[in-house]
Amino acid sequence: MDALRKERQEIFHAVYNNRIPKRVPINISLPLDVVAGYAGVALKDALWNPLLVEEAALELGKLVFSDTCVFGGNLRAPASSQAMGSINSVMSSTGFMQHPNVVGLLEEEYDEFIADPYACILEKVLPRLYRETNCGLFGARGILAVALGMAARNDHNRLLGMIAGRMHREYGYYTPPAGASSGAYACMDYLTDNLRSFSGMSSDIRRIPDKVRAAAEALYPYNYKMGLPASPHPEGSVFFPLHMPPFIRTSDFEKLWWPTFKRQVEDYAALGIHSLAFCEGNMMRYLEYLQELPTDTRLMFEYGDARVIKEKLGKKFILTGLFPLSVLNSCSKTECIAKTREFLEIMMPGGKFIFAFDKNPLSYSDINLENLIAVCETVRDYGVYDNPGTAAGLPFAKEDYTHSRVPPFTSKYYRNWEAYKELYPETPESARSKVEELEEQLLRFVYSLLL
Repeated sequence: MDALRKERQEIFHAVYNNRIPKRVPINISLPLDVVAGYAGVALKDALWNPLLVEEAALELGKLVFSDTCVFGGNLRAPASSQAMGSINSVMSSTGFMQHPNVVGLLEEEYDEFIADPYACILEKVLPRLYRETNCGLFGARGILAVALGMAARNDHNRLLGMIAGRMHREYGYYTPPAGASSGAYACMDYLTDNLRSFSGMSSDIRRIPDKVRAAAEALYPYNYKMGLPASPHPEGSVFFPLHMPPFIRTSDFEKLWWPTFKRQVEDYAALGIHSLAFCEGNMMRYLEYLQELPTDTRLMFEYGDARVIKEKLGKKFILTGLFPLSVLNSCSKTECIAKTREFLEIMMPGGKFIFAFDKNPLSYSDINLENLIAVCETVRDYGVYDNPGTAAGLPFAKEDYTHSRVPPFTSKYYRNWEAYKELYPETPESARSKVEELEEQLLRFVYSLLL
């Protein structure tokens, strides 16, 4: 296992440092929902106690060859969302956590949001989307809701981490350095999903584009702060799931959506931080825009022409995704192997490629396990380079990018160290990191409630 662990570190290190690896790295992720189906455990029970699927996750790790941890966990914890009375993350009768089309920010509240996004979220949005936080309706109980929600989320993540940690020890998976990775939304996607909703934002883009643009700019300092990794490293990344682009006109994308996203990715690049953008839906009409992003940005595609994407983007960016999850159920084992080899012949040349499916499965019925095993073993055995160690594409240099002047994040509800010291002047300087860490935890939790 030590030899395999070393090999995995080496192949990812090569890809992330512009060299051809020994073989194509494999990144397979099976969420808690899938593992529960394999285990025969009701999803409702697994979401409340992930340890019920621990042994099943270990079994799948043994069966499915992946260089990254096969167990993908689940970010939506009913213990947390229900403690806060969530209407934007609701458990269905099957246990699946659904995200209804909700409106947290009213059109007439744009000006308040632009003036202080964090305050507007706390005062207006959370009480609408998380009923238990509305003190007017639930009195003193609302004071406890956020504490209960944070505690439940932390416990859920702790249990998921226990399972993943055991799998890492057992199978020697690759993992980037601790604290090197994080996640955020593009500013306009954040404004859309739980604030204005898809339908509301579609109307706003046509009727009040100036308000939309101003809101995205106002959100930027908060969004930028939330995406910053705790301990940046070249092998880490900031994950952006891109939502809105396939559903809006190219002209609106260019004027409203693209500017703050491009700025954020470039600001991170100037610090040596890489971004991983999941291009959801069909992003083929935006390839020319994507070419403007910093070198070695990691681009994961859901749909698109693999040959065109490789030709246009393969020398500058690290590509992943695109291989259809649907083939696992629609093709025979022999056909799956043939399609995998054909896909590798397109994506392997020149390196800068990590094998992954176009999307993660939502349930165990989305995969044929025998075919999944065959696909992964085909990549492992066939995806071998004959020129490992040679240069791969364009190199990255953070000096190529200029960091914009990001205004410091401020809000009437955010207490920085200086403000804290004014209130509690006897607090020693040695306590600064603890004070800032606690404030940061709350910022991140509030941010996550609208993802």
